[in-house]
Amino acid sequence: MAMQSPSFPVPNAFKLLCEQYAKRLPARLEDLTGPAQGTVDLPLHVVWSGRRSYDVEQPRSRMGLYRTVLAEGQREDLIDFLNRDLLIEQWPVLRTLISRPIRHVWEAAFPELATATTTAAA
Repeated sequence: MAMQSPSFPVPNAFKLLCEQYAKRLPARLEDLTGPAQGTVDLPLHVVWSGRRSYDVEQPRSRMGLYRTVLAEGQREDLIDFLNRDLLIEQWPVLRTLISRPIRHVWEAAFPELATATTTAAA
């Protein structure tokens, strides 16, 4: 006799990830006061293997830093390591390198990011 599946809703992975990332968001983009120059060394709770040190003044290095912090950082990490102006400036490219749930949550919470995307495309 075949087993019937339980009659409870199956969680939607996209929704669950969005909820998880939304809990980490800063209240405002202005709260992102991370460095605009120099080197950032990420703590082990953000990146536990591989590269941990990033040069914020080098675009490729900064892009790697921001991708890692957006995906793995907690709210305080976002505030401490991301810089509002640099995030907005590189968002048009950065948004193509991060997961769909992260992109959705950030653009829904901060319309200026979506605006930066359309402005850069124009």
